[in-house]
Amino acid sequence: MIIRQVKVMNKAGLHARPAVKFVDLAGKFKSEIFLEKADSRFNGKSIVSVLSAGIACGDKINLIIEGEDEEIADHALVSLLKTEQS
Repeated sequence: MIIRQVKVMNKAGLHARPAVKFVDLAGKFKSEIFLEKADSRFNGKSIVSVLSAGIACGDKINLIIEGEDEEIADHALVSLLKTEQS
């Protein structure tokens, strides 16, 4: 299991297009993927769940990944979250 704190750098946070990109990328991995914000956990493979998290630019969230491809998923998803463009 990997738990990593990440500061979201995308100017739109994880709303609309960036959320779709995140969920699409997360869905390519076999691992379970969750986002934690303010003691709430959200399914990283569900667009409804990710959008309901209300993650804005500059928010610090925990990315939780567990499964056989967790290392690869961690690298890809952290890179996406740290990208400033949507």
